[in-house]
Amino acid sequence: MARLNYIQAKLSSTTEAIQRIELWKIKNEKIVFTNGCFDILHTGHVTYLAKSADLGTKLIVAINTDASVKRLGKGDDRPVNSEQARAFVLSALGFIDMVVLFDNDTPFEIIQALQPDVLVKGADYDPEETDKTSKKYIVGSDIVKKNGGTVEAISLVEGFSTTGIINKLKN
Repeated sequence: MARLNYIQAKLSSTTEAIQRIELWKIKNEKIVFTNGCFDILHTGHVTYLAKSADLGTKLIVAINTDASVKRLGKGDDRPVNSEQARAFVLSALGFIDMVVLFDNDTPFEIIQALQPDVLVKGADYDPEETDKTSKKYIVGSDIVKKNGGTVEAISLVEGFSTTGIINKLKN
């Protein structure tokens, strides 16, 4: 049961996350933040998250709530897995230190609250993009850069996507 407790201890509210990050920063931990739906965990996700973890000493993953996923327009059948199930599976990955849910359409508010040192997105985004209306703009990059942090883009693993898995199952 100790391992199950270890996994569950990684699940945090925003308030708990802020408190834990304050302690981590006192210990000079480098806080890395990324976000997404992570609906059906696959090789592409795990590779991306592992590379993200390598950019610091603590990795926080913020996942969209079920309502937030619905508003993103990913399809009527999404999310496949509930927010609790997605958070639990991500928490089981050893290189993830904390999982927190966010219900907004973008992660702006949670990035502002958590103040990470490194913000990470996939390479379909551009860390140098400053036009907030561009699809390549990384939400929250302005906050992280203003605080002296960095914004990184990690290449995606070709051939892996949740949509692709869903389509394969349907056919």
